[in-house]
Amino acid sequence: MPTPRKRFYKVATVATAADGFAILLDGRAVKTPALRPLTLPNAALAEAVAGEWQAQGEEIRPHTMPLTQLASTALDRIGTERELVAEQLVRYGGTDLLCYRAEAPVALVRRQDAGWQPLLDWAEARFAARLTTTAGVMAVEQPEVALAALGRAIAGIDDWRMAALSVAAAASGSLVLALALVEGRLSAAEVFSLSQLDESFQIEQWGEDAEAVARRAALEADILAAGFLLDLL
Repeated sequence: MPTPRKRFYKVATVATAADGFAILLDGRAVKTPALRPLTLPNAALAEAVAGEWQAQGEEIRPHTMPLTQLASTALDRIGTERELVAEQLVRYGGTDLLCYRAEAPVALVRRQDAGWQPLLDWAEARFAARLTTTAGVMAVEQPEVALAALGRAIAGIDDWRMAALSVAAAASGSLVLALALVEGRLSAAEVFSLSQLDESFQIEQWGEDAEAVARRAALEADILAAGFLLDLL
């Protein structure tokens, strides 16, 4: 976690910029970690980002500013490394969580089929990406035609939505779930719930420890932040 910095400003505001909306701290424009202007595409998102800066206390804690971090990702990484990010996202499709099913117990198998299969069917209908499922832990190689179709779907997404897609895919372990979030097929809460289906089942049987609680909370926060960004776009 980044070391907190002492707050050096009093007021965070929004100002119109040449290509969108800028965030000002006591009148000075905020920059991304790569020193690009932190310029947002619409007023609603800019106001929400400014709100994150205004809500900081005596110290600036980046982990409490998820929209600012997502905006920086869109500007610094997606904007300059789209092809690399797209390739990484396709790899999530190659090992998509929804394709790996339990062999037992029957209750978990049924829960996976009921929760996950409709999303794989949706991906096939929406993107012509028919992914192969398997039971157990052995890896399954996905058809190249399906991965190419997912790649085309990703290529059509703008930088801001790709930032949300990237975070959601990493947190959920599923490109299909992340695409469903971007497309409005699922809410962020639904994506988190489906991505944690196995873990939730195990918790029901055996309970949950503090480390697992913290891990799940962090993943949920990432997915909810991605969903919030999409809502504001």
